[in-house]
Amino acid sequence: MLVNPGGPGGSGLGLATLGKSVPNNVGDAYDWIGFDPRGVGLSRPALSCLPYYFSGPRLNYVPLNDTLENIWLMRSKDYAMACATNNLKLLQYMTTIDIAKDMESIRVALSQDQINYYGFSYGTYLGQVYATLFPDRVRRMVLDSNVDARTVWFQGNLNIYLAFELNIKIWFRWLAKYNNVFHLGQTEFQVENQWNRTLKQLENNPFNNVIGPDEWLDIFLFAAYYQQTWINLGTTFADWVNKNDGDSLMGWYEAVDNTGNDNPFAAYLAVLCTDAQWPQSWEYVRTENWRTFAKAPTFTWQNAWYNGPCQYWPQEGKIPVDVDGSKVSAILLIDETLDAPTPFEGSLEVRRRFPRAILLAEPNGTSHASSLSGNNCVDNTIAQYLLSGTLPARKSGDGPDLECAPLPEPVPSGVHKPTKAQIRNLLRKVKRY
Repeated sequence: MLVNPGGPGGSGLGLATLGKSVPNNVGDAYDWIGFDPRGVGLSRPALSCLPYYFSGPRLNYVPLNDTLENIWLMRSKDYAMACATNNLKLLQYMTTIDIAKDMESIRVALSQDQINYYGFSYGTYLGQVYATLFPDRVRRMVLDSNVDARTVWFQGNLNIYLAFELNIKIWFRWLAKYNNVFHLGQTEFQVENQWNRTLKQLENNPFNNVIGPDEWLDIFLFAAYYQQTWINLGTTFADWVNKNDGDSLMGWYEAVDNTGNDNPFAAYLAVLCTDAQWPQSWEYVRTENWRTFAKAPTFTWQNAWYNGPCQYWPQEGKIPVDVDGSKVSAILLIDETLDAPTPFEGSLEVRRRFPRAILLAEPNGTSHASSLSGNNCVDNTIAQYLLSGTLPARKSGDGPDLECAPLPEPVPSGVHKPTKAQIRNLLRKVKRY
């Protein structure tokens, strides 16, 4: 069973133990293989461009004037040029097609007629591409939180910004529900006002001269990804506002921005910027981001500048694969319907392209790539499929074939400041890109 955590740029080595999470010891029937894709982690060569690119405090993400915009454009260009200087030979061969062919090489090296594959997030797109190129080599395939192949990658990112906006507001409502614990406001509106005051405060006076509004957004983006982070991040938010205690904030910053190691970011861009042609007109990119910002102001420009180096990438974008699952046997798709990084429409589109696929939906769930995390309905469906290939019947129409209630929202028992070790362990547990 090959496993990919997503990204692109995510290391898969840690997922070699994922089989232990499959109920009834079904995972024991498989050899679980976590691998670092080309350019990532322990693969050689490993990409790196500017290791301290994310050192804080950075200038405001939102380019409210020409000076800020030009600084961010120059930062983006500098990063892209550093990637060209350090990694030019490898950058030519960093598309999802290249990585899918690497998976085929693993199959050949193992002398297997077919592979089993479990992909999260971007790993679902990798699975779609592999299945398109090598349809007869797929035995079992589980794809959790599915990328929409129609939107790789510029349009897909614009869609994500809108979904993040919805999910961060859901988290604000949850914080307000437990105001007796967090004391951040009794309503979503009050919590959001506290959030905005904090951003302004950090812009004027970055904590430890490291954490400004940009770094704050990087940290709390995880609340829009995973409900498992809500209590921990709520405590971090509350400690800062109510006690002026930034210990947890620093712990999150060190774990999230990972200054000194830009390998995941470099590998992410190497795939994103070359899988498909990035728009070459900055006027167009700017206009589309401001249009999206009007509806989703919280994270739009954060993510826009995260992808900024694609504007200057030294390798031209390719023509993406026309994903076609018509020759692939039954596979299992999973998604929560309010998943932000891979909006649910992506799972519906994969189902359309794979006519024997079964889609399991978790209505109103907001967590990303959360299968094998203790939801018995979801996890038992996976176990049955891996054990015997058995899946529920595919329904007519364009919706899901099976529904499972998502895990309930977490209930805080009190504010307990997380340690740096606890923060890192939490990220290792949930971080499937």
